[in-house]
Amino acid sequence: MTKAAVVQAGSVPFDPAAATAKAVSLIAECGQAGAELAVFPEAFIGGYPKGSSFGSVIGNRTEDGRRLFERYTRAAITIDGEEVSQLEAAASEHGVFVVIGVIERLANTLYCTALMIDPQEGLVGKHRKLMPTSVERLVWGFGDGSTFDVVESPAGRLGTVICWENYMPLFRQAMYAKGVEIYCAPTADDRPAWPSSMVHIALEGRVHVLSACQTITKSEYPEDYEFEFETPERVMRGGSMIVDPLGNILAGPVYDEETILYADIDTGLKTRAHLDMDVTGNYSRPDIFRLAVNTQPMNSVEFTSNN
Repeated sequence: MTKAAVVQAGSVPFDPAAATAKAVSLIAECGQAGAELAVFPEAFIGGYPKGSSFGSVIGNRTEDGRRLFERYTRAAITIDGEEVSQLEAAASEHGVFVVIGVIERLANTLYCTALMIDPQEGLVGKHRKLMPTSVERLVWGFGDGSTFDVVESPAGRLGTVICWENYMPLFRQAMYAKGVEIYCAPTADDRPAWPSSMVHIALEGRVHVLSACQTITKSEYPEDYEFEFETPERVMRGGSMIVDPLGNILAGPVYDEETILYADIDTGLKTRAHLDMDVTGNYSRPDIFRLAVNTQPMNSVEFTSNN
């Protein structure tokens, strides 16, 4: 058995130093409780700018919207930055494998990224969200197949699928085919329908699903942040949960409070669950259905030399 934790907490939007410090404190709490794995929500560092359109409509952008994007970009982190080093140090000190959602800055583009941090080896994997949803596409770039990372963790082979990527059937199939056992689902979706999707995925892939969502109020955003659309006082209400490979809910969902959910992961249950179904093996029909996955980095510019 491996003890896993799902952290349901609010970020510190637009303040990466404070959000990182909060994450470090929560990693320590997970380690003190005996957890060897901790999963944090989407965009925990950098923040999820819910309620804003960044002053954009079709055919026009406002100067205020551009300034907000500048501020959001300054709140994003780089993979080689101090924030990741602090997370690696905390994971090492407390013996916790950490999965955490960040807003990553690469050159002039932001990505919604999940980092996978091993307590001994540091950053061992990352996943950039493939398909930002709706207005998210304005401020986040598209990931590619080169960050379909599935890595070893204390609870088994671990991969990350962010928010509505979980509604992409072919992506789920690709992750199952890569042998994912611990299926992490950091999200900003706190709707009542989300838990049923998590149970479905656990059953479909015969995986442990660890879903983490923030719970955060308007007062935790900067005072001058403008919610351009009607948004309740509790901007996100959580709903984090842990589900086993037979669809049994081990912890959660919990709403409207910061908490850490814990569950013991039975690493043998996945194998037992495949007695009657393996969607990439004994329950597949490759003579009828086949999936091709491009895992090459898709760079817009490549420099070559004849020297």
